[in-house]
Amino acid sequence: MQVPPNCDLTLGMVCIDKREPGHTVWRMVADERFANPTGIVQGGFLAAFADSAMGASSLTYARERKVFSANAELKVSFLKPARVGSVLTCTAHVISGGKRAAF
Repeated sequence: MQVPPNCDLTLGMVCIDKREPGHTVWRMVADERFANPTGIVQGGFLAAFADSAMGASSLTYARERKVFSANAELKVSFLKPARVGSVLTCTAHVISGGKRAAF
C-alpha cells in the first residue's frame, strides 16, 4: 500500500494533526488545476478532500487492529466558494467505530 495514496498526493493534501485516534486535520491549497473558469474550485475536488480526510481518520481510529474503510454515502453542503490560492482545512472525526467483523 502506498502511503500517502495517490489521491492525497494529487490533491496536495498534508496531514497537520493526527494525535488523537479517529481525528485528523488536513490542509491543501486550492490549486488552479481544480478551478472552474471563474476561479472557484469545483465541488468534486472539495468532496474528494473531505472523503480522503474521513478515510484517513478511520485508519487512525483503531491502531491495534487492521481497519478497512469504505465510504457508502457522502453529502456535501457548500457554504462559500473556495477560491484559487486559498488554504483549505478539513477536520475529520470518527463518530462511531462500527462493529468488529468476524473472519
